[in-house]
Amino acid sequence: MSAPSTPLTYENLLELFRETREQFQEEFRLSRETREQLREIARRQEAAEQEYARRREENDRLFQEMSRETDRKIRETNQSVGKLGSRVGEIVENMVAGDIVAQFRDLGYKVKGRSQNRVFGEAGTSESGEIDLILEDGDVAILIEAKTTLKEDDVRAHIERLAKYRRYIDSGGSGEKRRYVGAVAGTVVAKNVVDFAHESGFYVIIQSARAVEILPQPEGFVAKKW
Repeated sequence: MSAPSTPLTYENLLELFRETREQFQEEFRLSRETREQLREIARRQEAAEQEYARRREENDRLFQEMSRETDRKIRETNQSVGKLGSRVGEIVENMVAGDIVAQFRDLGYKVKGRSQNRVFGEAGTSESGEIDLILEDGDVAILIEAKTTLKEDDVRAHIERLAKYRRYIDSGGSGEKRRYVGAVAGTVVAKNVVDFAHESGFYVIIQSARAVEILPQPEGFVAKKW
């Protein structure tokens, strides 16, 4: 036999309504908390998107500023390089226009011709190069390298340049037996560089304003020939 059911009384009905109301209230509370959580998530997402947009805009601005600064430095560098090339060209022109030929003639060289910016060897190879000024003297040619500020490394580079030029001439099969003498020129030349160039067998040419001068050689100086 089934257990007798509890009769539904007014008090039981009120209790049932109370429990149901409490369940609805709890569900409403949970639903409200869920909505608040969703709104908070949405708010944070919007704030994150705004921060991302702000940072992207800031990065774009910084990138543009860096690009402008880089462009400015490139222009300044190009201008400096252009001025440097022009300055070296001025030294060579001043040597040509000045009495450098007469000064070498006073040293016993019978200069009869000249050439500027002579390129030799196969471009891009280790055996190629360029000589700023060559003074021709029949049996001898004077190969001159010009720098605004002459340094010891420039002298070393010119020693190698003369050796390469010698190899270039010999490899041509012309049978040319002419010897080559080196000289270096600059507007700013420290004494230690002058001494090193003389020890290397180079003549040293300095420029002051538009005048050029071959510095006196030390006692016992002998021009090296390649």
